[in-house]
Amino acid sequence: MNDARDHYLSDYARVAAALPGAGLPWLARQRAGALDLFAQRGFPGKRDEDWKYTSVAALLQQPFVASCGAADHVADDTPSAAAILSCLALPQDGSHLLVFHNGRYLPALSALGRLPAGVQLDSIAHMLDTDPDALQPYLAGGDDGEPQAAFDALNAAFMADGAWLRLSRGTVLEAPLHLLFIATEEGAAHHLRNLIVADEGAQATVIEHYVGADGARYFNNVVTRIYAAPGAGVEHHKLQQDGAEAFHIAGIHARQQRDSRIASHAFTLGGALTRNDISTVFDAPGCEATLNGLYLVGGSQHVDTHTRIDHRQPNGTSSEHYRGVLDGHAHAVFNGKVIVHPGAQKTNAYQANHNLLLSRDAEVDTKPQLEIFADDVKCNHGATVGQLDETQLFYLRSRGIAEAAARSLLVHAFAHDVIERIRVASLRARLEQLLLARLPQQERIGGL
Repeated sequence: MNDARDHYLSDYARVAAALPGAGLPWLARQRAGALDLFAQRGFPGKRDEDWKYTSVAALLQQPFVASCGAADHVADDTPSAAAILSCLALPQDGSHLLVFHNGRYLPALSALGRLPAGVQLDSIAHMLDTDPDALQPYLAGGDDGEPQAAFDALNAAFMADGAWLRLSRGTVLEAPLHLLFIATEEGAAHHLRNLIVADEGAQATVIEHYVGADGARYFNNVVTRIYAAPGAGVEHHKLQQDGAEAFHIAGIHARQQRDSRIASHAFTLGGALTRNDISTVFDAPGCEATLNGLYLVGGSQHVDTHTRIDHRQPNGTSSEHYRGVLDGHAHAVFNGKVIVHPGAQKTNAYQANHNLLLSRDAEVDTKPQLEIFADDVKCNHGATVGQLDETQLFYLRSRGIAEAAARSLLVHAFAHDVIERIRVASLRARLEQLLLARLPQQERIGGL
């Protein structure tokens, strides 16, 4: 691991002068501090409790290099990005589309549409050139202004681009904002930072979508931060369809003020190794958070989901529903932590993680956690790992449905429980298509 750490330290020295905002003293200090923290901590190993079931050894074996060209640079393989975009057949529903190619904003393929007054939508790289003061309060790493883990620290040091969304007081972004990240560059590391700031009473729906070229081996290191002011509401959806050889390490972190609402929906289908850390902090009374997710993996894929909800103030409500479908030699990890701090009375928290194993070699490690330091609360959690219900299978077969089709029907019903919670009709339909495409008898149940 020391060799890998030295590689990234050397790579930072190579690209530091070319990173966006390199001439800003405050950002230079922040990058240097993050890099020092990374140098001290290094990469996580199996002795780290939060990484007990997830090894990053395969990620560290390849010396990925940071991709940090100029913000207006059009890569030679832009046609391949356009081809991928056309294959996605994104719905024409008025969504605002920002496309990032190999870690940098690509205006040529983006379609911002008509934005309402009170919405500022831009790329992080461009904002650092034109209005860096607007970003400064939001580019800190963790709760105390420092990154909290090795990959967060790397992101803070190498951060090159990403999306900036700021909604002024009372602003409603009616159409979804679709952030599409396309990767085609072999051996590249993309350190992306997305910032979503919703002022008092503002509302927005964001879709964060990752796709990659078949066979490309790359590394996405992403941090998305959401700041919800009093009464604000943000629905965040993440769809991960990275290439089969890709590595994806990401954090989605929210801070909530009084009576704000956050919804996070995470869908993991691609990548060789995926780690999602999803957290929110209730900084005032009356906050609400909904965290849902579905991982649908096979082969030798590994997906790790860690969630954390900090109920720091009273009258907070949180709900989590995560489901996993695993085939082949796939391995999934789920760790959901809910912390009810002293004084957070009238907290209502629910958490569930259910997993369906379709092969003998698939494996799940699940660990729901509740830490309660208040006495007037309502909290419960649960987790299950199992196979298809033989009684239900027998019932379907007794009605003349072939065994393979019956199994597909049961898998569909299990996964659809999460998909149907999506309120964006176009995304819900897309996820339904992706689910059906994964089923062995999709042509027999396509009318569902």
